[in-house]
Amino acid sequence: QVQLVESGGGLVQPGGSLRLSCVASGDIFRITTMGWYRQAPGKERELVAHITRDGNTNYADSVKDRFTISRDNTKNTIYLQMNSLKPDDTAVYYCTANRQFRAGVYYWGQGTQVTVSS
Repeated sequence: QVQLVESGGGLVQPGGSLRLSCVASGDIFRITTMGWYRQAPGKERELVAHITRDGNTNYADSVKDRFTISRDNTKNTIYLQMNSLKPDDTAVYYCTANRQFRAGVYYWGQGTQVTVSS
């Protein structure tokens, strides 16, 4: 099995930056695409960004040019660098992973809270 553990969330002022990390452990050889989702209270969970094993990335329009997803396969870790943060970015951010021979997101982390407020 695979476990995903997020870290790096917290409270930041508008315009500030945070860097989220997600470490995968267990049967990591099964992991393919990894990414980040987020969910704000009362809102639908949405894809923030994802990255393939080859390094191809995709971003939600709301975060494009502000957030950067990256991947270090030697450390089984992905990152989400978040710059120019806005109050609307406030949400629980979840690390996700797809796996071979399975469609869509298969593994979920426990989530880390990001709060953007002055």
